[in-house]
Amino acid sequence: MNNTRFNQTRRLVLKGASALALGAAFMLAPAVAADKDLTLFEWSGYEDPEFHKAYIEKHKDSPQYAYFGEEEEAFQKLRAGFKADIAHPCTQSLPKWREAGLLKPIDKSRITGWNDLIPKMRDMAGYQADGQVWAIPADWGNTSIVYRTDKVDEADTKTLQIFANEKYKGKVSLPDNVDDIYALGALAIGMKDWTKMTDEQFKQASDFLRAAHKNVRFYWTDGTQLSQAMANGEVTVSWAWNETPTTMQAEGHPVKAALDNKEGITTWVCGFVLLKDGEGSEDKAYDYINAFLAESSANYMVDAWGYGHSNATALGKMDEKLLESKGFGDIEGFFETSLFQSATSPELREKMIAEFEKIKAGF
Repeated sequence: MNNTRFNQTRRLVLKGASALALGAAFMLAPAVAADKDLTLFEWSGYEDPEFHKAYIEKHKDSPQYAYFGEEEEAFQKLRAGFKADIAHPCTQSLPKWREAGLLKPIDKSRITGWNDLIPKMRDMAGYQADGQVWAIPADWGNTSIVYRTDKVDEADTKTLQIFANEKYKGKVSLPDNVDDIYALGALAIGMKDWTKMTDEQFKQASDFLRAAHKNVRFYWTDGTQLSQAMANGEVTVSWAWNETPTTMQAEGHPVKAALDNKEGITTWVCGFVLLKDGEGSEDKAYDYINAFLAESSANYMVDAWGYGHSNATALGKMDEKLLESKGFGDIEGFFETSLFQSATSPELREKMIAEFEKIKAGF
């Protein structure tokens, strides 16, 4: 397994947190060289050449990259006039981006791996709308209980109530991320579809998060920060992404993901969009997306990063034990038992953002 990328994780800076970072600076940075004909607006870490080897082979360098810390920040920068050709938002943001006129339709006939994509992702609401394709699913993963096997009773990991269990007071870390936080809250009260959350259910989910807050040592903002705290025993249990157990196990730490708790886990999916005001080469944009969807990229994504890839054909060729170790052994069953982070109404999302800020402040 390649460990060189483990400190440049899929969402190195906060993925879906509140909009506090809207004013954060961003930069352009080359990944290998800098093909000025194509600019990607990306999460840090995705400039990894292993994800677009075919693009490099064809064009002799990597595209130019600009980075964002979370999707609301990216949305506001694009609306303010920042120019890029491809962006990499997640499911929850797609309707908002499309309705704001930031996107242009994708010609699926130019996606060489279209028929290889996981149908449930390729055809889901938001990715296709109004008879057109607006996004191509690329990567996906889950957020689940992650714990130190030498310091946490395995029986306690069978329920999300572990986060409110006083036994772990001061030893819990939760993501500073509104989507993952309210997925946790919704699951804890027995919901699998947060788009149907009533006002009373929202209150119940928020009450659970307040109970968990009493045990929180800190809210983590990137995988490296969390891994360091779990390695030294400062934190023993967290609500975390696939990357944490993948990287920590590779480093020899006794850390495991509990994927079988009774309430379930949550799943996110992110993909590529073409930006309407992009000034670069559309041909190269399709070349890049096709390179990312290639089998070699899928193998690297699963093995080195611990995340799922949208290429179902590639997944079908992978070692079953590898997929099972990442929690992807039964993809269809996986989605049936997970809370899928689909887009909520703008009103509910704003409520989540505001309430999460209160919870973190102790109110």
